[in-house]
Amino acid sequence: MRLNDFFTPETARRAGYIEKNGGANPFVTALEYDSRKIREGSLYFALPGLHADGHAFIEDALAKGAKVIVHQKKLNRADFSGVSEDTVFIRTEDARFAMSPMAASYHGFPAKKLILAGVTGTEGKSTTVYLIWQLLRLAGKKAGFISTVQYSAGGEALWNPEHQTTPEATIIHLHLAEMLKNGAEYAVIEASSHGLSRRTNRLGDVIFDAAVMTNVTHEHLEFHGTWEQYRDDKANLFRSLDSRAAERTGQAAANPLPFGVINADDKSAVYFASVTNQKTLMFSTGLPDSTADLRLKSIDYSAGGNRYEVSAREKTFMVEDQLPGAFNAGNVLAALLVVSGLLDKPAEELAPLVSSLVPVRGRMTPVIRGQPFEVLVDYAHTPSSFQTIFPPLRARLDQSGGRIISLFGSAGERDTKKRSEQGAIAARYSDVVILADEDPRGEEPAAILEEIAAGCGNASNSSAGRGMRRGETLFLIPDRPAAIRKAFSMARPGDLTILLGKGHENSIIYKDHTMKYDEIAEAEKALDELIALTKFNSD
Repeated sequence: MRLNDFFTPETARRAGYIEKNGGANPFVTALEYDSRKIREGSLYFALPGLHADGHAFIEDALAKGAKVIVHQKKLNRADFSGVSEDTVFIRTEDARFAMSPMAASYHGFPAKKLILAGVTGTEGKSTTVYLIWQLLRLAGKKAGFISTVQYSAGGEALWNPEHQTTPEATIIHLHLAEMLKNGAEYAVIEASSHGLSRRTNRLGDVIFDAAVMTNVTHEHLEFHGTWEQYRDDKANLFRSLDSRAAERTGQAAANPLPFGVINADDKSAVYFASVTNQKTLMFSTGLPDSTADLRLKSIDYSAGGNRYEVSAREKTFMVEDQLPGAFNAGNVLAALLVVSGLLDKPAEELAPLVSSLVPVRGRMTPVIRGQPFEVLVDYAHTPSSFQTIFPPLRARLDQSGGRIISLFGSAGERDTKKRSEQGAIAARYSDVVILADEDPRGEEPAAILEEIAAGCGNASNSSAGRGMRRGETLFLIPDRPAAIRKAFSMARPGDLTILLGKGHENSIIYKDHTMKYDEIAEAEKALDELIALTKFNSD
């Protein structure tokens, strides 16, 4: 596509256009913000970053064949040796912000041609996205999705190679365009607070037919600054419903009216409902007197799934799932409300499909290699997610007489306040706590673990929960594979070892390198070693 075909006056206005240097109209083959991916004909966005500035790689991009450079710093074209006559420099107020309108225009505004559902929240986003996508497919609809763990361009789910929950705008619109090419009618997007922030503008040109809020707790204050700003950025998802409603005016009645789905149990429920003029539906798993549209009345849970009774105002129906963790009932109710609204079908008609839903890899995933104790891998990495998963596990293990051995860490260069809170919650419900690296990034790994340990309590201060004691019930082992082996060596028959924080992720990020890492594969390897050693010793 020629530059002038998608960089129209309206797109330029939305991109914060300042000036253009070069009068050519080159053919643009791809939009890239990573200079390593540049090929002949690419448009390169030079983005300022935390550790590197994309302006420093413009020369490399030109050498690889970039024909358009979008930048925000003042540049002298003559300073670059790789500039050809057909190379164009475009200066904007904010190169990252400009990516969204330019990517949307380049790909033909795919978001306007799909029925879109977005899911935001501190926890439960990936699972809820995955459940909505599965329910749509089980109901006979062609759909795609984008989430932290996986994505689908309208076919089967593929592993997400990006580390961002909500990818940059260039990737978002590329995937949406691929979905359209593959015949998809629906798309589901995991909308993170970073992605919804007007500072990044990743979702600035995506407006939604359905918006979901799972919950809003304490997370990512290193980016947003305050909890109020964090919540406000997330609420942009619901504000977009009004934009969709305006766009839908006068269109065929077959198009769904935009609506929101909100967790009635969350203290921010009223706030999220207030930011949109569109209808909002509520679900509840913990308020017995709730008037929510779907309300959990009772639940029987086990390691393999849940069976629960749901009230839909005047009606009551049963739901069965195969999703480990009682907390998944809320994710199921949210997914039912979304698909019910999109397809205009009562939730009770969709309920039989729930038994066919499968969990997301790395979300309460059991690891079974013949060991006499239970092993679960989960992505939980915030105080609120700890508070969600630990109580039902503690209740179940108390009944069976088993112990809980928990292993986790906390990410570097992220919100530090949560570290001691994670430690306190884990100590309250665990018999043994083992602290290990998560993603230290530029921080000292041992220092991060000490901050977590401060919340666990020790021999001189055992007021926290069960009173963790260094070297007996509290261990700091930065090397995560070694920490896992320590956890398994301590496990007795009937115990539960739960590995938290990494889930589906495929690496551990350090200051000077990134280590390839798969938590489930590492757990399997460690269990196989333990079983082989046990058999050897028994001989």
